[in-house]
Amino acid sequence: MTGQDGFAEDLTACAALVQRGDPDRFMAAMAAPVAARRVLFPIYAMNVEVARAPWVTQEAMIAEMRLQWWRDAVAEIAAGGLVRRHEVVTPLAEVLRPDLAAQADEMIAVRRWDIYRDPFEDSDHFERYIEQTAGTLMWLAARMLGAAEEEVVRDFAFASGLANWFRAIPELEVLRRVPLLDGTPDGVRALARHGLARLARARARRREIGKDAGAALLAGWQGETILRQVVESPARVAEGRLGASEARKRLGLMWQAAAGRW
Repeated sequence: MTGQDGFAEDLTACAALVQRGDPDRFMAAMAAPVAARRVLFPIYAMNVEVARAPWVTQEAMIAEMRLQWWRDAVAEIAAGGLVRRHEVVTPLAEVLRPDLAAQADEMIAVRRWDIYRDPFEDSDHFERYIEQTAGTLMWLAARMLGAAEEEVVRDFAFASGLANWFRAIPELEVLRRVPLLDGTPDGVRALARHGLARLARARARRREIGKDAGAALLAGWQGETILRQVVESPARVAEGRLGASEARKRLGLMWQAAAGRW
């Protein structure tokens, strides 16, 4: 356990890390209630560190070791005992229950795909990647904040995670990764429609997400817009022309935060 001053310092460090490494989630966290930020910033900061671990080196073994470091860290939290001192791990241990920490391992382990250049094996492998990265992250954040039905959160998270994946594709291709199983216009459009279907399914069960937990779903505020853009024009994916202007992004986030609707 850390003192109040130490936690505040670590929380500030986590917020700065998220602001630099994941500005959209930073905006979403800042739009959430103040009390929610003490939960959101540590989990989002961990995600930033884990997501970039495979990309900071071209040595596969070193990347594997970086991911293993984080797997060991969350295992310490899950065990409920002594946890290593670290500006992200320490505040994370303050807010993440041991049973949920055990689930965090999957969102780290699946990042091994990022290290290598093998394509996804099949559609199940691709969906599992989105589920275990975007899905587990949002589920942990929601459950740490309050009552939530996991299936609803994961449906919504899949849609927003898929939207973010579409946005990342140009850079992934530059890095010689194979981000899609079917990169044809029809294949891309079908995948976006699948994401929209899961989004609609989640929204039909909106009442199963408590108000407090709903703050975690603000991070997916751009998902519908992006997926509809892909359906309308799949070429926008390769061209990197997805999303709205900064002004429209902020306005949309402010509206969703004020209305409490995701």
